[in-house]
Amino acid sequence: MTVFHDEIEIEDFEYDEEEEIYYYPCPCGDRFQITKEELLSGEEVATCPSCSLIIKVIYDLDDFQAQSEEVKSKTSEKKTEITQ
Repeated sequence: MTVFHDEIEIEDFEYDEEEEIYYYPCPCGDRFQITKEELLSGEEVATCPSCSLIIKVIYDLDDFQAQSEEVKSKTSEKKTEITQ
């Protein structure tokens, strides 16, 4: 059985668009992290690279996948407009 330090809503994470990683502050001073790819595959555990703490990410996988597809669609539409 996994023991989580906390359970945090995905909306409370900071998202780095360039790296496609979600971050949340860890008590040790570093940040918990989980990638967009991990979330899309159903992963719900964010780890801290500096200590042994882990947190559970609370999110709806179906909603997250739908939002991701919507953003991807809008991004490709913008690229199409720019190249025309």
